[in-house]
Amino acid sequence: DVERSRGLGDVYKRQLLNEISAESDYENTFQMPAFKAMKVVNNQSTKLAGKGDLYLYVGHRFGAIKGGIGSLFGLDYANTKIEMLYGLFSEVQVGFSRESFKKTYNLHVKYGIKKQTSSFPVSIVGYNSINLDTSLDENVYPNLNYNERYVYISQLLVSRRFSDNFSLQLSPSVIKHNFLTTQAKTDYNYVLNTGSRLKISKRSSFNLDYSYHLNRLKNSIEKNVLSVGVDMETGGHVFQLLFTNSQSMNTNGVFGTSTGEWGESDVYFGFNLARSF
Repeated sequence: DVERSRGLGDVYKRQLLNEISAESDYENTFQMPAFKAMKVVNNQSTKLAGKGDLYLYVGHRFGAIKGGIGSLFGLDYANTKIEMLYGLFSEVQVGFSRESFKKTYNLHVKYGIKKQTSSFPVSIVGYNSINLDTSLDENVYPNLNYNERYVYISQLLVSRRFSDNFSLQLSPSVIKHNFLTTQAKTDYNYVLNTGSRLKISKRSSFNLDYSYHLNRLKNSIEKNVLSVGVDMETGGHVFQLLFTNSQSMNTNGVFGTSTGEWGESDVYFGFNLARSF
Protein backbone atom coordinates (compact mmCIF):
# COMPACT_ATOMS: atom_id res chain seq x y z
CA ASP A 1 0.00 0.00 0.00
CA VAL A 2 2.86 2.33 0.83
CA GLU A 3 4.50 1.67 -2.57
CA ARG A 4 1.15 2.11 -4.28
CA SER A 5 0.66 5.47 -2.55
CA ARG A 6 4.12 6.57 -3.63
CA GLY A 7 3.35 5.54 -7.21
CA LEU A 8 0.10 7.51 -7.21
CA GLY A 9 1.97 10.48 -5.74
CA ASP A 10 4.48 10.37 -8.58
CA VAL A 11 1.64 10.29 -11.13
CA TYR A 12 -0.01 13.34 -9.55
CA LYS A 13 3.33 15.17 -9.52
CA ARG A 14 3.85 14.47 -13.23
CA GLN A 15 0.31 15.64 -14.02
CA LEU A 16 0.86 18.82 -12.03
CA LEU A 17 4.15 19.54 -13.80
CA ASN A 18 2.50 18.92 -17.19
CA GLU A 19 -0.29 21.36 -16.32
CA ILE A 20 2.22 24.01 -15.23
CA SER A 21 4.17 23.49 -18.47
CA ALA A 22 0.98 23.72 -20.53
CA GLU A 23 0.03 26.99 -18.82
CA SER A 24 3.53 28.35 -19.49
CA ASP A 25 3.28 27.39 -23.17
CA TYR A 26 -0.14 29.04 -23.37
CA GLU A 27 1.24 32.28 -21.98
CA ASN A 28 3.72 32.43 -24.85
CA THR A 29 1.37 31.35 -27.62
CA PHE A 30 1.70 33.56 -30.71
CA GLN A 31 -1.46 35.40 -31.74
CA MET A 32 -2.80 35.37 -35.31
CA PRO A 33 -1.56 38.28 -37.50
CA ALA A 34 -3.42 41.55 -36.95
CA PHE A 35 -3.96 41.99 -40.72
CA LYS A 36 -4.58 39.56 -43.57
CA ALA A 37 -2.59 41.49 -46.20
CA MET A 38 0.85 43.12 -46.27
CA LYS A 39 -0.90 46.49 -46.44
CA VAL A 40 -3.68 47.94 -44.32
CA VAL A 41 -4.92 49.95 -47.33
CA ASN A 42 -2.11 52.18 -48.64
CA ASN A 43 0.26 51.77 -45.71
CA GLN A 44 2.33 48.77 -44.66
CA SER A 45 0.88 46.34 -42.10
CA THR A 46 2.78 44.11 -39.67
CA LYS A 47 2.08 41.00 -41.75
CA LEU A 48 5.21 39.40 -43.25
CA ALA A 49 5.79 36.84 -45.99
CA GLY A 50 6.74 33.44 -44.58
CA LYS A 51 10.20 32.01 -45.25
CA GLY A 52 10.38 30.90 -48.88
CA ASP A 53 6.99 32.41 -49.80
CA LEU A 54 6.77 34.50 -52.97
CA TYR A 55 4.04 37.10 -53.50
CA LEU A 56 3.01 39.11 -56.53
CA TYR A 57 1.35 42.41 -55.62
CA VAL A 58 -0.55 44.36 -58.28
CA GLY A 59 -1.88 47.80 -57.37
CA HIS A 60 -4.08 50.09 -59.45
CA ARG A 61 -5.31 53.64 -58.82
CA PHE A 62 -7.67 55.21 -61.33
CA GLY A 63 -8.13 58.94 -61.93
CA ALA A 64 -10.02 61.26 -59.60
CA ILE A 65 -13.75 60.56 -59.37
CA LYS A 66 -14.41 64.31 -59.67
CA GLY A 67 -13.86 63.91 -63.43
CA GLY A 68 -17.45 62.73 -63.57
CA ILE A 69 -19.00 60.85 -66.46
CA GLY A 70 -16.58 62.43 -68.94
CA SER A 71 -13.77 60.22 -67.60
CA LEU A 72 -16.17 57.56 -66.27
CA PHE A 73 -15.36 58.84 -62.77
CA GLY A 74 -11.63 58.40 -63.31
CA LEU A 75 -11.64 54.96 -64.91
CA ASP A 76 -10.13 56.38 -68.13
CA TYR A 77 -6.86 57.08 -66.29
CA ALA A 78 -4.74 54.87 -64.11
CA ASN A 79 -1.53 54.44 -62.15
CA THR A 80 -0.16 50.89 -61.87
CA LYS A 81 2.31 49.31 -59.47
CA ILE A 82 3.86 45.83 -59.80
CA GLU A 83 5.68 44.41 -56.78
CA MET A 84 7.38 41.13 -55.92
CA LEU A 85 7.78 40.11 -52.26
CA TYR A 86 9.82 37.21 -50.93
CA GLY A 87 10.29 35.73 -47.47
CA LEU A 88 14.08 35.60 -47.40
CA PHE A 89 14.33 34.28 -43.83
CA SER A 90 11.92 33.68 -41.00
CA GLU A 91 10.54 37.15 -40.16
CA VAL A 92 12.56 38.86 -42.93
CA GLN A 93 10.87 39.96 -46.17
CA VAL A 94 12.43 41.71 -49.17
CA GLY A 95 10.66 43.33 -52.08
CA PHE A 96 11.08 45.19 -55.35
CA SER A 97 8.51 47.29 -57.21
CA ARG A 98 7.97 49.73 -60.02
CA GLU A 99 5.15 52.28 -60.07
CA SER A 100 4.08 54.22 -63.18
CA PHE A 101 3.41 57.36 -61.09
CA LYS A 102 6.68 59.34 -61.36
CA LYS A 103 8.21 56.10 -62.72
CA THR A 104 9.35 55.19 -59.23
CA TYR A 105 11.38 52.10 -58.31
CA ASN A 106 11.36 50.74 -54.78
CA LEU A 107 13.59 48.30 -52.91
CA HIS A 108 12.63 47.40 -49.34
CA VAL A 109 13.30 45.12 -46.40
CA LYS A 110 10.67 44.36 -43.76
CA TYR A 111 11.57 42.46 -40.61
CA GLY A 112 9.89 41.20 -37.48
CA ILE A 113 11.16 42.52 -34.14
CA LYS A 114 8.60 41.11 -31.71
CA LYS A 115 5.40 39.08 -32.07
CA GLN A 116 2.22 39.55 -30.11
CA THR A 117 1.67 36.73 -27.65
CA SER A 118 -0.65 36.16 -24.74
CA SER A 119 2.13 37.63 -22.56
CA PHE A 120 3.26 40.46 -24.89
CA PRO A 121 0.60 42.95 -26.06
CA VAL A 122 1.76 44.00 -29.56
CA SER A 123 3.59 42.95 -32.70
CA ILE A 124 6.52 45.16 -33.76
CA VAL A 125 7.90 45.19 -37.31
CA GLY A 126 10.54 47.39 -38.96
CA TYR A 127 10.34 48.64 -42.56
CA ASN A 128 13.09 50.39 -44.57
CA SER A 129 12.98 51.32 -48.24
CA ILE A 130 14.99 53.08 -50.94
CA ASN A 131 12.94 54.81 -53.64
CA LEU A 132 14.23 56.07 -56.98
CA ASP A 133 12.26 58.76 -58.85
CA THR A 134 13.25 58.43 -62.51
CA SER A 135 10.74 61.04 -63.72
CA LEU A 136 12.95 63.99 -62.78
CA ASP A 137 14.00 65.57 -66.09
CA GLU A 138 17.57 66.80 -66.41
CA ASN A 139 16.38 69.25 -69.10
CA VAL A 140 14.14 70.86 -66.47
CA TYR A 141 16.71 70.54 -63.68
CA PRO A 142 20.11 70.88 -65.45
CA ASN A 143 22.03 70.80 -62.17
CA LEU A 144 20.33 67.61 -61.02
CA ASN A 145 22.59 65.18 -59.20
CA TYR A 146 21.66 61.52 -59.64
CA ASN A 147 21.62 61.01 -55.85
CA GLU A 148 18.85 63.59 -55.63
CA ARG A 149 16.48 61.09 -57.21
CA TYR A 150 16.51 58.97 -54.02
CA VAL A 151 14.04 59.01 -51.15
CA TYR A 152 14.70 56.96 -47.99
CA ILE A 153 12.00 55.76 -45.61
CA SER A 154 12.14 54.13 -42.16
CA GLN A 155 9.05 52.96 -40.27
CA LEU A 156 8.27 51.22 -37.02
CA LEU A 157 4.99 49.29 -37.34
CA VAL A 158 3.25 48.47 -34.05
CA SER A 159 -0.03 46.52 -34.16
CA ARG A 160 -2.36 44.80 -31.74
CA ARG A 161 -4.99 42.20 -32.52
CA PHE A 162 -7.60 43.00 -29.86
CA SER A 163 -9.94 40.20 -30.93
CA ASP A 164 -10.84 38.07 -33.93
CA ASN A 165 -12.84 41.05 -35.21
CA PHE A 166 -10.68 44.11 -34.54
CA SER A 167 -7.03 45.14 -34.99
CA LEU A 168 -5.24 48.48 -34.65
CA GLN A 169 -1.84 49.75 -35.78
CA LEU A 170 0.34 52.83 -35.16
CA SER A 171 3.39 53.55 -37.33
CA PRO A 172 5.79 56.45 -36.71
CA SER A 173 7.76 57.13 -39.90
CA VAL A 174 10.73 59.18 -41.14
CA ILE A 175 11.20 60.16 -44.81
CA LYS A 176 14.45 61.63 -46.16
CA HIS A 177 14.14 63.59 -49.43
CA ASN A 178 17.35 64.22 -51.35
CA PHE A 179 15.65 66.59 -53.81
CA LEU A 180 13.42 69.48 -52.77
CA THR A 181 11.33 70.69 -55.72
CA THR A 182 9.75 73.59 -53.83
CA GLN A 183 10.30 75.67 -50.72
CA ALA A 184 7.25 73.85 -49.31
CA LYS A 185 9.27 70.70 -48.66
CA THR A 186 11.75 69.81 -45.94
CA ASP A 187 14.51 67.23 -46.34
CA TYR A 188 13.36 65.22 -43.28
CA ASN A 189 9.65 64.55 -42.89
CA TYR A 190 7.93 62.91 -39.93
CA VAL A 191 4.62 61.11 -40.34
CA LEU A 192 2.38 59.22 -37.92
CA ASN A 193 0.19 56.54 -39.50
CA THR A 194 -2.81 54.84 -37.98
CA GLY A 195 -4.54 51.76 -39.37
CA SER A 196 -7.40 49.51 -38.34
CA ARG A 197 -9.21 46.38 -39.45
CA LEU A 198 -12.82 45.47 -38.60
CA LYS A 199 -13.99 42.00 -39.59
CA ILE A 200 -17.42 42.08 -41.27
CA SER A 201 -17.73 38.45 -42.38
CA LYS A 202 -15.76 35.21 -42.38
CA ARG A 203 -13.63 36.26 -45.37
CA SER A 204 -13.93 40.04 -45.50
CA SER A 205 -13.08 43.11 -43.42
CA PHE A 206 -13.36 46.90 -43.49
CA ASN A 207 -9.95 48.61 -43.33
CA LEU A 208 -8.93 52.21 -42.76
CA ASP A 209 -5.60 54.02 -42.60
CA TYR A 210 -4.64 57.66 -42.12
CA SER A 211 -1.27 59.39 -42.53
CA TYR A 212 -0.70 62.58 -40.55
CA HIS A 213 2.30 64.72 -41.51
CA LEU A 214 3.86 66.17 -38.35
CA ASN A 215 6.16 68.85 -39.78
CA ARG A 216 4.70 69.90 -43.15
CA LEU A 217 5.35 73.55 -43.96
CA LYS A 218 2.39 75.93 -43.94
CA ASN A 219 2.63 76.83 -47.64
CA SER A 220 2.64 73.19 -48.78
CA ILE A 221 -0.20 72.06 -51.09
CA GLU A 222 0.19 68.45 -49.98
CA LYS A 223 -2.51 66.81 -47.86
CA ASN A 224 -2.76 64.11 -45.22
CA VAL A 225 -4.00 60.85 -46.70
CA LEU A 226 -7.14 59.00 -45.65
CA SER A 227 -7.79 55.61 -47.26
CA VAL A 228 -10.71 53.25 -46.75
CA GLY A 229 -11.14 49.80 -48.23
CA VAL A 230 -12.55 46.30 -48.04
CA ASP A 231 -10.39 43.15 -47.86
CA MET A 232 -11.75 40.00 -49.48
CA GLU A 233 -10.03 36.61 -49.12
CA THR A 234 -10.68 34.46 -52.18
CA GLY A 235 -8.48 31.38 -51.72
CA GLY A 236 -4.79 31.96 -52.41
CA HIS A 237 -4.98 35.74 -52.55
CA VAL A 238 -6.39 38.82 -50.86
CA PHE A 239 -8.28 41.36 -52.96
CA GLN A 240 -8.56 44.93 -51.63
CA LEU A 241 -11.03 47.48 -53.04
CA LEU A 242 -10.42 51.03 -51.83
CA PHE A 243 -10.90 54.79 -52.05
CA THR A 244 -8.07 57.20 -51.21
CA ASN A 245 -6.96 60.79 -51.82
CA SER A 246 -3.50 59.59 -52.95
CA GLN A 247 -3.01 58.40 -56.52
CA SER A 248 0.50 57.22 -55.66
CA MET A 249 0.93 53.82 -54.00
CA ASN A 250 4.59 53.99 -52.96
CA THR A 251 5.06 55.02 -49.35
CA ASN A 252 7.06 58.12 -50.33
CA GLY A 253 4.28 59.15 -52.72
CA VAL A 254 1.56 58.67 -50.13
CA PHE A 255 3.54 60.66 -47.58
CA GLY A 256 4.98 63.36 -49.81
CA THR A 257 3.07 64.01 -53.06
CA SER A 258 -0.64 63.64 -52.26
CA THR A 259 -2.72 66.75 -53.02
CA GLY A 260 -6.22 65.26 -53.26
CA GLU A 261 -9.02 66.37 -50.96
CA TRP A 262 -11.99 64.25 -49.95
CA GLY A 263 -14.23 67.30 -49.60
CA GLU A 264 -13.69 68.19 -53.27
CA SER A 265 -14.15 64.62 -54.60
CA ASP A 266 -10.44 64.60 -55.42
CA VAL A 267 -10.46 60.92 -54.51
CA TYR A 268 -9.21 57.87 -56.37
CA PHE A 269 -10.81 54.44 -56.65
CA GLY A 270 -8.43 51.49 -56.86
CA PHE A 271 -7.48 48.00 -55.79
CA ASN A 272 -4.62 45.89 -54.47
CA LEU A 273 -4.31 42.24 -55.48
CA ALA A 274 -1.87 39.92 -53.69
CA ARG A 275 -1.19 36.42 -55.02
CA SER A 276 1.02 33.91 -53.19
CA PHE A 277 3.09 31.21 -54.92
